[in-house]
Amino acid sequence: MRIGIDLGGTKIEAIALDGDGNVILRERIATPRGDYGATLSAIDGLVESIETRLGRTGTVGVGMPGTISPATGRVKNANSTWLNGRAFGEDLPRRLGRAVRFANDANCFTLSEAVDGAAEGLNVVFGVILGTGVGGGIAVHGKVINGCNGIAGEWGHNPLPWPEANEWPGIPCYCGRSGCIETFLSGPGVTRDYRTAGGEEITAVEIASRAERGDPTAQAALNRYADRLARALASVVNVLDPDAIVLGGGVSNVEMLYSAVPARWSRFVFSDRVDTRLLRAAHGDSSGVRGAAWLW
Repeated sequence: MRIGIDLGGTKIEAIALDGDGNVILRERIATPRGDYGATLSAIDGLVESIETRLGRTGTVGVGMPGTISPATGRVKNANSTWLNGRAFGEDLPRRLGRAVRFANDANCFTLSEAVDGAAEGLNVVFGVILGTGVGGGIAVHGKVINGCNGIAGEWGHNPLPWPEANEWPGIPCYCGRSGCIETFLSGPGVTRDYRTAGGEEITAVEIASRAERGDPTAQAALNRYADRLARALASVVNVLDPDAIVLGGGVSNVEMLYSAVPARWSRFVFSDRVDTRLLRAAHGDSSGVRGAAWLW
């Protein structure tokens, strides 16, 4: 049995997979934001609950924001900032009494979609999470690429490419820089853009719904978003040239992106044609937690 944990900024999800990759149990709880000790206890409690209910033990894989630094062994780059600087990779295995495998949440998402999801059978896959933050991961032949610094695929903290006059220098990001892709393409970034243009404080999916009903402010916001996403992904295609880019996270549910973005990215990609496919995650919100379980 494989147990996967998806440690998100607002919720922690756990699943148990059988040997064939079928989900046999799933639990979800709220993340104790800002409390590192409570976060460890919450994960411990989820694992104990699953194993008690199923009457057996399993391997544990954890998908997490940020990554564990190869240099220090401590968490870095997590937008769940209470994890940063903590020895999470030591503390959780000690709490659970067993070895635990860790990977960035976007890497877990990408692994899931490359192994048995939307990009199954493809050689090079770039996975994107468009949610509270913006994450990215790379899988080649069904294996995650971590990189020597543990940050492969972290496109969200590059600057938005080919910026327009009103996009530069951009707003400050939690990482300490300004104008990061994440500040434009995350869920909160969409909400802020819509509000700045005269709209209300609503989610990206609600903005998309209003756009479908003909709201001109919402339509303009989605058009800006699609253009920015096309530019950001074109820079990935220019470097990685993947067979497919798979979108996940709450913003990935905006249907128009799957036609609008490929229609716009060609003028930024250094090629006479673009055969890279833009795909919706097959496993939806479960991709990250499934990928965590697949770490074993």
